[in-house]
Amino acid sequence: MSSDEDSFPPFPDYDNPTVPFWEKHGFWLTPLAVFLGTILLNVVAFPPLEAPEAAYVFCVPALLWAYRRPNFKLYASVMLGAQVVTWMILIFWLHNATWPGYLLLAPVAGLWVGSWFLLAYWVMPRIVGLPTINRLFGIAGLAAAWVLIEWTRTWLLSGFPWLPLAASQWERSAVLQISAFTGAWGVSYILILMNLGFAAYGHRLFFETHLKGFKKRSQEFMLGIFGLLVCLSIHVQESVNRYKFSDPVGRIGMVQPNVPQEVKWDPAKGAGIVKTLQQATATAAKRNPDLILWPEAVTPWVMVGGQDNSVRDFVEYAATQARTPILLGSIGAERDHESLDESRWVNGVFLVDPESGLNADYYVKRQLVPFGEYVPFRRLLGWLEKIVPVGGDFQAGDSVDPFLVNFNNTTLAVSPLICYEDTFPQLARESVKARTDLFVVHTNNGWFGEGGAAEQHAAHSVLRAVETRRPVLRIGNAGWSGWIDEFGAIRAVLRKVDRLGADGVTRQFVSTKPADVQGSIYFKGAGVIDVTRDIRWAGRESFYIKHGNWFLWSCAALAVMGWYLVRTRQPVKS
Repeated sequence: MSSDEDSFPPFPDYDNPTVPFWEKHGFWLTPLAVFLGTILLNVVAFPPLEAPEAAYVFCVPALLWAYRRPNFKLYASVMLGAQVVTWMILIFWLHNATWPGYLLLAPVAGLWVGSWFLLAYWVMPRIVGLPTINRLFGIAGLAAAWVLIEWTRTWLLSGFPWLPLAASQWERSAVLQISAFTGAWGVSYILILMNLGFAAYGHRLFFETHLKGFKKRSQEFMLGIFGLLVCLSIHVQESVNRYKFSDPVGRIGMVQPNVPQEVKWDPAKGAGIVKTLQQATATAAKRNPDLILWPEAVTPWVMVGGQDNSVRDFVEYAATQARTPILLGSIGAERDHESLDESRWVNGVFLVDPESGLNADYYVKRQLVPFGEYVPFRRLLGWLEKIVPVGGDFQAGDSVDPFLVNFNNTTLAVSPLICYEDTFPQLARESVKARTDLFVVHTNNGWFGEGGAAEQHAAHSVLRAVETRRPVLRIGNAGWSGWIDEFGAIRAVLRKVDRLGADGVTRQFVSTKPADVQGSIYFKGAGVIDVTRDIRWAGRESFYIKHGNWFLWSCAALAVMGWYLVRTRQPVKS
């Protein structure tokens, strides 16, 4: 036998019982482990589950597998399939509103996000043995590609930016502070960079066995750690003496009527909805709030443009009785300027003052929900109206003018965001450019049951608060209702909790303490919270607000540079 033949390792004897099980069955165990591991780590990283640290490693199994150059068709099938299943789990709550929409949207979202793993398949094996600078630019560019894919989700086919990777950290405000500079894109970038760093380090430890000593260390991992330290340093800087700059905003009453969607537009149930709103508003008014919030589309009939003024009269009466302004969501009907005989529906937010009544100006939702509030590409997809609950197209608004509301003898500009508008960073940025001081997110999650939708939705409000350095108040039909400060800290959450009294009797009451996690966010009632703001950010714009999507342009440049340096590779001789 020649010396060349002796240099090859012996072919495994699979009939030998001493051959490890994994080595014997690795051809199917590895894809299965990567498939299940990716799904598990991906799902638990996001709300309502509480393992955000999984976001740092959720794609490590896939990246390590990509290093080994598996069959491309097998790899693509496993990774795209894993992402489709992941998204079918993450947004399973959508089936409560529309099964066709769920079965269409979840696979599309999964395939779109999963396309990043196909890029990873090309990059990971090619960076092995490259000079350090090429490897670092390679993974930096790959992380940038993830951000660019997330960005396309904000506008492609009218946009579905639900659950960017940064949303997994909604309860870890320390890592979120870079968002004030980069937008939430920066958090997603760091998380992917850490995944790539862990994968590179693992590959060096277990597969690049020829490397010894210092060469065994992973510069890719060090790059990820450096990025994470940048995030934490911003958090430390912003945390120093933070509470010395706390300035009272006012007392906010929150009315959560918890109206089931199946009775929302039932004329026979309208009186019951009105009674619920009256009782909850009266409860909130007992603590003398400066402003009372009602959720999205809460009234049983239109606020403006209807056949009579019954809803307007009711809300004005409620505000007068409470001696407090009410900011509420409701449907409106506006005259269509192109066809004067027809009206157009709008989803709006209205301000009603106890003395002057309904404010003539109101906010109209700018970003409508496809297949929920309108059918996109109606000429092509109009037939879907028969199987999704759209009920006729709504019209989008374009004004970003805030409401002016008096708090403690101070007038603040309050900007509404309706429903999933808070998932679009550009909408919040436009509002801050219009000089807003405070955001209020009005939402109706009655469509989606008591699954993970409420927590997932609230996670986006956390991102908007940090990006804009503005407090965010959320008022939901059934929950999540609460207050998020400028730094993404959840300062208040409305929950119905059971508490044992001194007399030994257990009673229910509404808690606003985030620590009362044993309570349920899904309830009918009202709560009152005292809101503050950091005076350092009053009237001041964050770097992200001033400069917009500069980080996206940087990611585009990084992606191109990384591709070039990996493509023109010249491996280092070991």
